[in-house]
Amino acid sequence: MIDKKYAVLGDIHGNIEALNAVVEDARARGVTDFVSVGDIVGYNANPVECLNKIRELDCITVRGNHDHYCSYDESLDDFQPLAASVIAWTRRQLSEDDVKWLHDLPYSRSFGGFMIVHSTLDMPEAWGYVFDTLAAEAHFSYQTLSLCFHGHTHVPMIYKKDHNSIMRIEPCKIKVSFGPKYFINVGSVGQPRNNDPRSCYVTYSTKSREVEFARVEYDVDAAIERNRKAGLPDRLSLRLKLGR
Repeated sequence: MIDKKYAVLGDIHGNIEALNAVVEDARARGVTDFVSVGDIVGYNANPVECLNKIRELDCITVRGNHDHYCSYDESLDDFQPLAASVIAWTRRQLSEDDVKWLHDLPYSRSFGGFMIVHSTLDMPEAWGYVFDTLAAEAHFSYQTLSLCFHGHTHVPMIYKKDHNSIMRIEPCKIKVSFGPKYFINVGSVGQPRNNDPRSCYVTYSTKSREVEFARVEYDVDAAIERNRKAGLPDRLSLRLKLGR
C-alpha cells in the first residue's frame, strides 16, 4: 500500500476562516490527501467558498445532512427553526453546479483501507447521532473494515469494538491495531460543540496506522463578522465563540 497521510475533516459548515486554518495546519503536518465526512455547508456565511476549497483540494467526500437538505428541495418543517432558516439561506447562495455536486455525493465510501460516513453505516440516510456505545453498536454491524471515520455530532470521540465489548474513548492519539474495529468522530472544523472553540480534525497515516486529533486556532471574530454581514442569526456567532 502507498504510504499516505490523510486529513479527515468534518462539519465545516460554511466557515471559510476555520477551513483555511485547518488546511494550512494539515499541510504543515505533512498531509498528502484530504477527506471530508460531510456537512460542508450550513450555519455559516461562506458555503460557496468552502465548496470551492474542498473541490480544489480534490477532497474525497460523503454527504452530510446539511449538504443533503441544501441540495434537495425538501420540506424543512421537521427542522429546528434556526437550522431551517440557515438551510433556506444557504440554498439561495448555491449555483446549479454547487447543488448538483452536493446532490451527487454518496452517503458512505470505502478507500485507502478505511471507511467514511457522516452519521452511521447502518442507516446513513436517517442521520442518527452517536453519543454512546449503545448507538454505536448498530453501526458496527455494518462496518466491514477496521477503521471508519464520521462526524455529525461535532464532538470528537473514539468508539472501539473488540470481540463483544464496545468502549467509548476520549480523543487521543491511537494506533489502529488489527482485530478490533474503530469508529472515530473527527469533531468539527466549522462549529465545534465540546466547549472548545478551536477547529478540530484528525490525521491518519496508512504507514504507522496512527490516528491523531488536532486542534487549530482560527480567526473566530472574522467568521462572526461574515455571519453578521450576511444577516445570519446572532446565536450562530455565539456558538462559535463558546464552542458549543
